[in-house]
Amino acid sequence: MVSALRTRVTSGACGLWHTYRNCRYALLFYSLLLTLAGVPLRRALGFSNSLLELFLAINLLAAVVPIRGRKARLVLLLCLVVAFVGWGGTSWLDQAALVPMYLALWTVVALLAAASALRFALGARVGDREHLYAGLSAYLLAGVFFGVFYWVLERTWAGSFAIPGEGAQSNFSLPAAIYYSFVTLTTLGYGDIVPRSEMARGLAIMEAVAGQLYVAVMIARLVSLYASREGKGNQRDTRDGPDGTAP
Repeated sequence: MVSALRTRVTSGACGLWHTYRNCRYALLFYSLLLTLAGVPLRRALGFSNSLLELFLAINLLAAVVPIRGRKARLVLLLCLVVAFVGWGGTSWLDQAALVPMYLALWTVVALLAAASALRFALGARVGDREHLYAGLSAYLLAGVFFGVFYWVLERTWAGSFAIPGEGAQSNFSLPAAIYYSFVTLTTLGYGDIVPRSEMARGLAIMEAVAGQLYVAVMIARLVSLYASREGKGNQRDTRDGPDGTAP
């Protein structure tokens, strides 16, 4: 009886893991969308930045777990644990000066996870939903955690960014940094936040160029593969009869 129960639990866990493996990047994509939706709602509902940082940590975990290489996944998970514990410890000990260092480590882990998702998407030979979600997730990961890095840059070297009309006392918060990151990534260029230091300008140029090339090449390729697959499926259904056999 114990053996049968153990077998059932093991098979159930394996089935759950298999299901997750088949939709892991879809879950990451919707988790990132939920985080982006929570950025404006956070202030409206009266929550602090800690909730946003918790969402970022969940997204990082969802981004690292799908990595195929076991050693790389374990190393990044260890870095993530160190960063999370360090962030929580410095916040609890009121050592705010050390928080940017741990958030910078988050950014490095996130960009490596985005590179892994991009590698998975590039391996697509047939366009399916999971490869498309992987490509979209890499894009959103880059946008979110470039924003975190911009905020770390401003916290480390004050005055790297300026908000016209607010003078030296401009409030370049984490939500504002994520907003600026996506404005830069999509090359909207509203001009309401301006990079002032050479490092900030260099990062903004790199993000803007990478964002345009990514959309023009990578996403277009994945959508084309997916559309081609769907088109072949429709042609096959048209050739087959209503009962699934050739007429």
